[in-house]
Amino acid sequence: MNPTPSAARPFGPQADLLSTTQFDRSSVLALFELADGLRPLGRSELTCDVLQGAVLSSLFFEPSTRTRLSFESAWARLGGTVLTTTGFTFSSMAKGESIHDTARVISGYSDVIVMRHPDKGSVAELADASLVPVVNGGDGAGEHPTQALLDVYTLTRELGARGRTVEGSTVAIIGDLRYGRTVHSLIDLLRLWKGVRFRLYSPSSLELPREFFDRDDAHRLLVCESVQDALKGADAVYATRVQRERITDEKVAQSIEAAVLLDKRMVQEWASDDLIIMHPLPRDSRPGSFDLMPDVDDLPGLAIFHQTDNGLMVRMAIFCTILGLDLPTVLAHTRKPVWNSGKPLARPGLHSAGRQAQDW
Repeated sequence: MNPTPSAARPFGPQADLLSTTQFDRSSVLALFELADGLRPLGRSELTCDVLQGAVLSSLFFEPSTRTRLSFESAWARLGGTVLTTTGFTFSSMAKGESIHDTARVISGYSDVIVMRHPDKGSVAELADASLVPVVNGGDGAGEHPTQALLDVYTLTRELGARGRTVEGSTVAIIGDLRYGRTVHSLIDLLRLWKGVRFRLYSPSSLELPREFFDRDDAHRLLVCESVQDALKGADAVYATRVQRERITDEKVAQSIEAAVLLDKRMVQEWASDDLIIMHPLPRDSRPGSFDLMPDVDDLPGLAIFHQTDNGLMVRMAIFCTILGLDLPTVLAHTRKPVWNSGKPLARPGLHSAGRQAQDW
């Protein structure tokens, strides 16, 4: 019998990373501290060769931009080599090869595997047969644990810049809560902090799965009738696009009205002045897409690009943890680059708050 993500052992050296349930609060904070220490690598202030000779296999059987490139960049910035394949067409799975056989073959070429797959539980199945640690880059409508880690890391930094903490905060989560795996992982991870409450809004066909309301702390979840209601008292809003690629019921697809999920006017009229605006990306910016609109990009609370920047740091920290590398060991293998390094807060001509990098 293949293991489920909940069967994975606590995250640490040589462990798979399949689920947020592998973490307790202390292990999350330790990962965040390591990510902070690795920021000079992410900012190109230092180059590193600590993973020289190490190979990452990046297996992405669903479309991805940020997650795939973030993982591959994180590994490369630590000095490792990346092997990558995208889509079923360019994989032997197109010839009928099983996940088990794929895992056994690819793990013979690699030191770590990152995988994204459209089927829930597929990454755990791969990990069961792999000879090396496996990281879940998203398994269907199941989980996306590294996204949750970078989201909470970002939320911690954003709240900290406002003199607040994650404990006792209120997070509005709006959009597709049924198929949005980032939402599932985020809620699970934030439950490690006391007093965090969630205000939820979604179309009637895209509600958060029932299992979340069957848990002991379901009192943290408040279902709201509108986006306006969800934003009341929120410190942050986490918007998600409709995962149309996972909706198989045509009636459900047709029931989702072509509308705006959240735009600048809504934020300015219904939310606090310092609302933190988050989104896992990609967002559908086309009119009527029922998503976060681009006109929020000049609001001071926009954090969606801070999330993508922070993903690099967090994923470097994940790889270092898996391979048993502490910060002093990593920094001992760094040097100043000979090329023009360092990312400024904003290049000339980029004035939008959303385009500026956080603490680069």
